[in-house]
Amino acid sequence: MTVWPFLSLVRGNFDPVWPESILHVDMDSFFVEVERLTNPDLRGRPVAVGGAGKRGVVASASYEARAYGVKSAQPTSMARRLCPELVMVAPSSGAYSDMSARVFEIFRSFTPVVEGLSLDEAFLDIGGLTRHFRSPAAVGEAVREAVLSETGLPASVGVASTKFVAKLASETAKPNGLHHVPVGQQEEFLGSLPIAALWGVGPATMAGLGKFGVETVGDLAQIPEATLAAALGPGLGRQLRDLSRGIDPRLVVPDSASRSISVEETFAEDMSGTDRIELVLLAQSQRLSDRLRRAGLACRTVTIKVRYSDFTTLTRSQSVGEATDSPHELFAMARGLLARVDVGRAVRLLGVGAGALTERGEPQQMRFGPEEQWRKVSDAMHEARQKFGPHAVEPARLLQIPGSETDEAG
Repeated sequence: MTVWPFLSLVRGNFDPVWPESILHVDMDSFFVEVERLTNPDLRGRPVAVGGAGKRGVVASASYEARAYGVKSAQPTSMARRLCPELVMVAPSSGAYSDMSARVFEIFRSFTPVVEGLSLDEAFLDIGGLTRHFRSPAAVGEAVREAVLSETGLPASVGVASTKFVAKLASETAKPNGLHHVPVGQQEEFLGSLPIAALWGVGPATMAGLGKFGVETVGDLAQIPEATLAAALGPGLGRQLRDLSRGIDPRLVVPDSASRSISVEETFAEDMSGTDRIELVLLAQSQRLSDRLRRAGLACRTVTIKVRYSDFTTLTRSQSVGEATDSPHELFAMARGLLARVDVGRAVRLLGVGAGALTERGEPQQMRFGPEEQWRKVSDAMHEARQKFGPHAVEPARLLQIPGSETDEAG
């Protein structure tokens, strides 16, 4: 891998400085493209990754499938009606987080100022590369080429002076392209976009803005702030007016603790009862532990997610002082959180996630007794699963678990 020398860890330490020094890199149909690496027969075909069962949900769709209206978070049954030729692929456990780690390593070979938003999306501050590239767009192209040559995956890049505009630019660049928005063309670029492109604009806000005849970002930019404040409230009114003019003071903040890894399951049939749900939670904790260890991470926060049959969704979290990747400890925390929700109701989806991530090699407090024994058992189980497969060694309780559709995310 090519490693570009860093001249500055903080933007603006030397001149000249590019006016547009923020990249937004978004991997194209990430889950689908990872699957295509191991199954080339999927190339050129409408493909979706997700659950194939009657309660399944699309996690990622290829651009061939999107042409039919297939999109992420859509029920699989609807996706199949829209695209009868759709090829559904079950998610590959761990493959996406492993590939994400490789992609982020490439990002950090250009600049240490990388802010990850998800497994397949990040902001990069490239202000320290002005003496190594002729333009910020050249950096964006180099990033795209490095990702493609070293992983085989396509990516789209937006280049701009702010995070907000860079993200919109990467959307415009899709698929597999680059869009550079110079500062002098920023308002022109934003002006023709639909008002829904602005962060914070949902159905209710759109209805309120519709009273003023607002359909595009350019329309909004012409409305006085006082008018927006009266209609939407001072906070939202000011925010939308600023965004409509490309004003976004946020910096790219490298913070791995803001990222998370999670495992979720949508059940083929609604489930209820503490014993049955704890069984699924135990299996999820095992998979979550394996994913953390493969990524070389540990967590200080565990979150469970429960979605009921009426789609009401609850989350409960707990943080601890010492980071862990032990499946025993993850399950103990998750089970404690489960006691704080009603599992007598029909549960449609259950998930467990790890947040406040840290490097696994950080020093840990010495432990004695059962906790230390559990750590040794966990290490041995993980080693066996890495060598012989994900189900080589499991708790006896997991010999039989209910059917589900798995969706692993980061």
